[in-house]
Amino acid sequence: MRKFSWFDAINISIMLLLLAVVLYPFLYMLNVSLSGSVYVMKGQVSLWPKGFNLQMYAIALNDQRLWTGFRNSVLYTASGTAISLLCTAMGAYSLSKKKMLFQKQLLMAIVVTMFFGGGMVPTFLVVKSLGLVDTFWAMIIPGAISAWYLLIMKTFFAGIPQELEEAGKIDGLTDIGMFYRIALPLSKASLATIGLFYAVGIWNNFSTPLLYLRNADLVPLQVVLREIVLSGQTNLQGNFSLGRDQQIVEESLKYATILIGTFPILLAYPFLQKYFVKGVTLGSLKG
Repeated sequence: MRKFSWFDAINISIMLLLLAVVLYPFLYMLNVSLSGSVYVMKGQVSLWPKGFNLQMYAIALNDQRLWTGFRNSVLYTASGTAISLLCTAMGAYSLSKKKMLFQKQLLMAIVVTMFFGGGMVPTFLVVKSLGLVDTFWAMIIPGAISAWYLLIMKTFFAGIPQELEEAGKIDGLTDIGMFYRIALPLSKASLATIGLFYAVGIWNNFSTPLLYLRNADLVPLQVVLREIVLSGQTNLQGNFSLGRDQQIVEESLKYATILIGTFPILLAYPFLQKYFVKGVTLGSLKG
């Protein structure tokens, strides 16, 4: 058994401190959103909620727009993640083959996009010219592939032993067959990790729907929560006096809506956690 050292003690202390710094804002928002407005106004809420109250959650959850936005976000996240993973994996597998024409030139072009973007206006014009504005696909197609994740997956596929592919060719597999039967099964951990990052990005996407969506039936949860906060502020004006008290109650509503938008994506992490540690080290150098 290894002896507990001072380094271990310092390391654990730093990790616990960082954990507290990360968790405290989340815990504070939860406590404020669950506390009675009187205790919030008096500033008596800290580590535990006081005067347990679900009023702010009732205001948010009773709005039909929330459920429409939730449905849209689930559809965008599920379909967008699947399409992004498929496109990323197929592109990365192709780029990992040295026999591919103009491989180095394509890789260089992809790397350039990581440093220089096209800009908001040119991107909007491209999306508009494709007829994607105010459609379901406006949330999926423009950001379907991340250059960074593409290069990470390319590094992984390039590390697959050549003997496996040679064995696949002997068994009569084509390039597509080797991709689906050999490469994809070996990359489950990497795909799960990258899929989690894709899903979080799509779920939290706020700017894209503001740019491309006008139909209220298509907007995702993040935009709906913003509208609920704004409308909730208007509704609260009739129930609370103007000034600092109203501002504090509005903050409680804001915290409640933030937690509503955050909680669903947190549920996905435990199911992917076993892949996460292995996947995030993908492409790293081993000593």
